[in-house]
Amino acid sequence: MGEFIVVFLVAAITTALATPLVIRFARHAGAIDKPADPRKVHKDPVPTLGGLSMLAGFLAAMFVAGLMPGFREVFESTSEPLGLLIGVCLIVIVGVVDDVRGLPPTVKVAGQILATLGPVLFGIQLVYAWIPGLDVVSLAADLGMPLTVLLLLAMVNAVNLIDGLDGLAAGVVGIAAIAFFGFALLSSDEGITQAVPTAAPLTAAILAGMCVGFLVHNFHPAKIFMGDTGAMMLGLLLGSAGISYVGRSTAPSTTDFAGTFPLLVPVLVLAIPFADTAFAVARRAYKRQPLSTADKGHLHHLLIAFGHSHRRAVLVLYYWSAAFAGGAIAIGTFETAWVVAGGLVALVVGVSVTAFGIRASHVEERVGADAQRPHSA
Repeated sequence: MGEFIVVFLVAAITTALATPLVIRFARHAGAIDKPADPRKVHKDPVPTLGGLSMLAGFLAAMFVAGLMPGFREVFESTSEPLGLLIGVCLIVIVGVVDDVRGLPPTVKVAGQILATLGPVLFGIQLVYAWIPGLDVVSLAADLGMPLTVLLLLAMVNAVNLIDGLDGLAAGVVGIAAIAFFGFALLSSDEGITQAVPTAAPLTAAILAGMCVGFLVHNFHPAKIFMGDTGAMMLGLLLGSAGISYVGRSTAPSTTDFAGTFPLLVPVLVLAIPFADTAFAVARRAYKRQPLSTADKGHLHHLLIAFGHSHRRAVLVLYYWSAAFAGGAIAIGTFETAWVVAGGLVALVVGVSVTAFGIRASHVEERVGADAQRPHSA
């Protein structure tokens, strides 16, 4: 456990310290997000390319991990760390170009596919699927590889779509990474990782550190945005950790509940981004618009439209992300009765928090309107 805390701290501190340097670089390079688009919720120009500081945190933490005896087996017995390094560097290149110059959707997706091949070709693939009634199904490479690429693309774009408010993507992914790390610890001695070394827990710890370090500068009001450079990298890392950990389970145990349906835990811990993505696809299909069409129908836009402040909307989505992530772990850890009871409590609290914020905002608006309304003598 101590080794994971070290790499977490290295990733967090390096990211936090590197961010002011990236801010200066972004301003010098003209990588500034200007609020000309009506979908933007910020009013002032903000430097982007924040993903570069998270890249620094990732590289520093991986370097330190490679020197630590506790991670020697991961680096010597598997090529996953190398695949992650290649994939992260490729996705960052795609993101930087898109943030600075903009890329056509087809070119951007092609770059994302190329980046996902880094982890996939170096061992991060869906190998087995545990299907009820059929037991364990072994996936051939010609099926496992494209399925893995599709899942990674879904993760990459889900995180990218939710990156619309200060601190939202970093906070949601950080919560997901912490939850997934907890799941990995609970199931580390049985089922999934009993015989196969994996870089998944290490990746989750580093990813959580990167998000925490970046939030120092990215929480509202943000001094810098992560841009596609950071959002796509976060999605790739979290997706890779999930596939590496769950996709090779041949005998899921109680704590390995996700093995029954591959990637259930990673999907649940990213329930908010995936729900937002599903709504966006359905919304654009209904309007017969291209999937790349931008709009203000995302969950964070709706919360603000319903009366939440910028910061409150982010905190509400943090809560729901934590609730789903906790539920993902609880399903395979506690008895069904406790899971149901906890889920009902979390649902009531979540609905109350969301509704209370809307009511409070409307009251403030009415009070302000009454104060400005002229009164008759």
